[in-house]
Amino acid sequence: MEEPLADAVRTALSSAIANQAPPVPEFPDTESRLRYLRWLGAMSERLAKKYSDWNTRKEFLQTVWYEARRAGLDESLVLGLIQVESNFRKFAVSSAGARGYMQVMPFWTRVLADGDAGKLFHMQTNLRFGCVILRHYLNREGGDWFMALGRYNGSRGRAPYPQAVLKAQKVWLA
Repeated sequence: MEEPLADAVRTALSSAIANQAPPVPEFPDTESRLRYLRWLGAMSERLAKKYSDWNTRKEFLQTVWYEARRAGLDESLVLGLIQVESNFRKFAVSSAGARGYMQVMPFWTRVLADGDAGKLFHMQTNLRFGCVILRHYLNREGGDWFMALGRYNGSRGRAPYPQAVLKAQKVWLA
């Protein structure tokens, strides 16, 4: 369900969506880079059943890592959410009309961008929207993951969806 947003919130979210920096990781030191490469290798092995091509897995995981970090989210939680929402299907469409990996509702493109819901099938756009929206809900719920995940899914206050995402997250813990 579409929620009205205060102008300040809409402006902040629109700004977060609009910054189209490429998801190229940068590291302050060698140890950070090595941690990332170990994570990438481990997650790539786990994702191999969904994407057989190494370059596809690398691009997807690099983008998840970048967008999750950018939004201050844990990568394993974002991967768990994607698993539950779309089972890693880029062109997934729900019965409610949500689109892409993170099943973003098309109204978000009207509220925060140019209204072109087709862009939600673009990997970085979908992951950017999904991570920014999840961060918004987490902030709105005062850091309560259960309530934020429920709000993201439209099932606020009901346990099955947040429990499913948190269970799926365990598969993606490094």
